[in-house]
Amino acid sequence: MTESKLTEIKLPYPGEGDRVVRVYVPAHEEGETFPAVYMTDGQNCFDMAKGLFGCWSTHKAVDNEIKNSGQGAVIVGIHNDDPEKMNPMKRTCDLLPGSIGDIIIPEQMQGMVKPLGDVFDDFVVNTVMPYIEKNFPVKTGRNNTAFCGSSMGGLMSFFTSLSHPDKYCAAGVFSPAMMMFTPDDLRKWINSKLTDNMPYLYIYTGAGDPLEQDIYEITEITYDILTECYPLEKLNEVVLLENRHHESAWEPIFGDFLHTFLTRREEF
Repeated sequence: MTESKLTEIKLPYPGEGDRVVRVYVPAHEEGETFPAVYMTDGQNCFDMAKGLFGCWSTHKAVDNEIKNSGQGAVIVGIHNDDPEKMNPMKRTCDLLPGSIGDIIIPEQMQGMVKPLGDVFDDFVVNTVMPYIEKNFPVKTGRNNTAFCGSSMGGLMSFFTSLSHPDKYCAAGVFSPAMMMFTPDDLRKWINSKLTDNMPYLYIYTGAGDPLEQDIYEITEITYDILTECYPLEKLNEVVLLENRHHESAWEPIFGDFLHTFLTRREEF
């Protein structure tokens, strides 16, 4: 039996040198492999020491799922902020795709935001995934692979999973920052991505503080757009109105998403 392990690696990121990626592999027998969940905000995925705002404790969710259902996953957390430099604006740029449409930038952020999400998307798909599949005990293929993120990361999860439906069978879209785009641009972009085999979307929001309330309202609009064109059996909306925009809300939601992915992935 190989004990569980959290490994930190660094992979070359376009235009900036190396990017930290942390990988959690649960305890396993020799030769055993797992589905993989790729996540934004690797600095918040595993422990309080790395995260600026809180922790998802994804490794605990994996261990709990193994205990309850016998199914586990490898978690791949890709960092989007440097806790020592504390530059969340870099994270915003990292996770903002420019190809959805014209970006709505709040006045206080004018001149500070450059949409680099398409670069991040390419890094995940063409650098991170091949490295993980070669060096860690993961099952490959669409039905063994999911993407997940929150806030700007929720927007990125939505973007990457819909951009690559051949690679991801499920996406955790938590408190997504859809307000960066107009509903018309979102509608056009979604329709441009539709294929015969779209990923399952687990869309979550709360409404327990002003930011989360704004996100709830635009997510409701986005969900209505999706119901016009997306396979309804691949949509799941979870709303907990009392929840704030915070890791403490996303942690338990991740556990439910993980369970859904692991137990239903062959359907997706």
